[in-house]
Amino acid sequence: MSDLIDKALRTASDTRAAVVAEGAIAQAGLVFTELFGDATAIVVADHRTMAAAGDTVVQVLRAAGVRQLDPYVFPGEPELYAQYENCELLREVLTPLDAVAVAVGSGTLNDIVKLASGELQRGYLVVGTAASMDGYTAFGASIARDGFKQTMSCPPPRGAISDLTVMAAAPASMTASGFGDLLGKVPAGADWLLADALGVEPIDSDVWELVQGPLRHALARPSDLACGDVSAIGDLAEGLIMSGLAMQAHRSSRPASGAEHQFSHVWEMEGHGVDITPRRLSHGFKVGIGTVAVAALYERLLARDLAGLDVDAAVAAWPTREQTEARVREVQSNPRLVEESVGLTLAKWVTREQLGERLTRLARLWPTLAPRLREQLIPAAELQAMLRAAGAPAHPSDIGLDWQRFRRTYEEARTIRNRYTVLDLAAEAGLLPELVAELFAADGFWGGQAPAS
Repeated sequence: MSDLIDKALRTASDTRAAVVAEGAIAQAGLVFTELFGDATAIVVADHRTMAAAGDTVVQVLRAAGVRQLDPYVFPGEPELYAQYENCELLREVLTPLDAVAVAVGSGTLNDIVKLASGELQRGYLVVGTAASMDGYTAFGASIARDGFKQTMSCPPPRGAISDLTVMAAAPASMTASGFGDLLGKVPAGADWLLADALGVEPIDSDVWELVQGPLRHALARPSDLACGDVSAIGDLAEGLIMSGLAMQAHRSSRPASGAEHQFSHVWEMEGHGVDITPRRLSHGFKVGIGTVAVAALYERLLARDLAGLDVDAAVAAWPTREQTEARVREVQSNPRLVEESVGLTLAKWVTREQLGERLTRLARLWPTLAPRLREQLIPAAELQAMLRAAGAPAHPSDIGLDWQRFRRTYEEARTIRNRYTVLDLAAEAGLLPELVAELFAADGFWGGQAPAS
């Protein structure tokens, strides 16, 4: 166990063990016994992950003297989807059994087992098979219910095992997805800096360090990741595990999620990419595109000297609650999300008096805040190059997004969460439409990359 993970585990709320190493799967029996004593185990996998690691986990548990029930194996084809019906199915299987689930798989399998175990108020162990996302050790499960993806509340695993040999053998696209997810922590950090400076949500320095401390190192070798380099995958996996543990420590996804995830969530809740074959469009691929989109917006914002912001004009133009609600109803393209989006947006709406105070504070702090934001961020063009080097999509067209639909996301994304991000700051300063127009102008960041009509 690395010193970083050991430190993170001390502040985690639920996870007590996290092993990231080559051959880590050999420790599955020891970790299970330390966490669950003489409890009975049941391995849960699908046909693909059973072959990749599940059979080995069964053997390791048996050798350690752990009692086991026959594994529960989902079909490998069609591709397993994290939909609530599968959680219900597994919960029904587990309910009469006095056993602890051992999830063997990546994001989908982990989320299904996490929610089913959580609803039964049972702990579980996960053996990850790919460095594909940061959700292994995070609160909540990303589950499709009533037609769209949503994060459903449930505890993280008691233990997580990441065998780097197994992860290096996973499809390269899964590693690239994990890279996209971790890359999102860069603008997410900038959003937290903004929220902290404006008195909206203070930074917890210890939690900040859990994510941001190892982040640049974990992201430093995208080309090696694409080649399946075990050492580079180890750095990536550690960064992803640390991100999940930081969210546990903070009891919130704020340390690891900002506007870039809101872009992704908009598309996920619309079901974008669900019907792509042979594999669904991953969460990390969408986060990667959102990361570039948000970094590009920051670049336009930072090109302005907000120390000279016309606060009075911005306050005078600020919409009322009624006008804000009407605008949300206008821009929210998913009818099923309208009422929730209205509630979330109004939860962070401020009066004109409050806005004046906030923007005055922004103008005063801008000379010191802007350099901190620049230091935190990576240029959007460089982010695209990093994504491509890792084998991940780097342009909206790469994930099949309609161009106008992508542009509308800049406004729609801020309506689906009450988290304060650069989207909110730009809107409050009266700059969001102007900044987006600059991005999509012929000589702008996105305008210069517009697909041929």
